[in-house]
Amino acid sequence: MGFKIIVTGDYACFTRPEMKVERVSYDVPTPSALEGLMKCIYWKPAIRYVVDKIVVFNPIKFTNIRRNEIKEKIGFQSIKKQMNKGEGSPVLYASEQRTQRAGMVLKDVRYGVEFHFEMTGLRSDQEDETEAKHYNIVLRRLKNGQFFQQPHLGCREFSVKEIRLVDEFDLSDVSPELEGDADLGFMLYGLKFEDGGVPVNENWENPKFSDNADAIFYRPHMMNGVIDVSKYRGVITC
Repeated sequence: MGFKIIVTGDYACFTRPEMKVERVSYDVPTPSALEGLMKCIYWKPAIRYVVDKIVVFNPIKFTNIRRNEIKEKIGFQSIKKQMNKGEGSPVLYASEQRTQRAGMVLKDVRYGVEFHFEMTGLRSDQEDETEAKHYNIVLRRLKNGQFFQQPHLGCREFSVKEIRLVDEFDLSDVSPELEGDADLGFMLYGLKFEDGGVPVNENWENPKFSDNADAIFYRPHMMNGVIDVSKYRGVITC
């Protein structure tokens, strides 16, 4: 059981990891970025999203922007400590941490995403855990435009304008500029975390996860605007 959605946005940035200082986007979305988008709609430890196909409808256009960022972030554990015990001071002053960075980002984007989810066998809040149950929840949320976090395209400030559930993609809408075979080079597929999604302290009530992960890359081709992600899973490289 799978889904097909069309996602549009004014801007998007799928950052190339080899660019150390300034943000530079890939030409197309990475599977992990699209998985993150779906998690903004619905997520449970019991399911894992898998991207099967990406359709790029609009011409690939870049623009340069400059924006303010901060060099650090407040740690999750320090916030929990303040909430549970009233200890510590999880405060960050933007005026002291601010830094200005340039970015080369995509503009006027429209993507088709075909995906499904798989059961992970991890902890669930419900005893009646079934694939059909999660499928119906995702379907209802997509139909109603519901989400629990604002879906975004790569960076959180680049919000999605619309997510539309469709039965099929109309490939006649793909820009003529995208005709032919385009070798996209090595791209980030996703991250493989050391903990496998299971708390390292084996405590789901107060979980602690490992940040250690291996980057996984693949080398896709875009044929007439379509990237068949599924056929590359057997040749991804850590």
